Amino acid sequence: MYCRANDLRCKDVINVKNGCRIGCVCDFEIDLSSARISALVIYGRWRFFGLLGRGKDIIIRWCDIQLIGEDAILVNFDVPGDRSRRQRRR
Repeated sequence: MYCRANDLRCKDVINVKNGCRIGCVCDFEIDLSSARISALVIYGRWRFFGLLGRGKDIIIRWCDIQLIGEDAILVNFDVPGDRSRRQRRR
């Protein structure tokens, strides 16, 4: 199967561990020595309507990708800070 880098952009990235949407593919990291994509980059969320910039970017290594479909990319990835958002208040 072949696909262009432009075909990967703006696809939803879904975590198979918990079924949550991580974000959309915004950029790539390319290994120049082998001319292959080494990671997908998802830009961080805007903080306070963009006045405070963005949060940290999420970088997903190519080996963490499970499946690339027509509409989404399935990954096996631990999102940093995800655990704290899911904890219930006591």
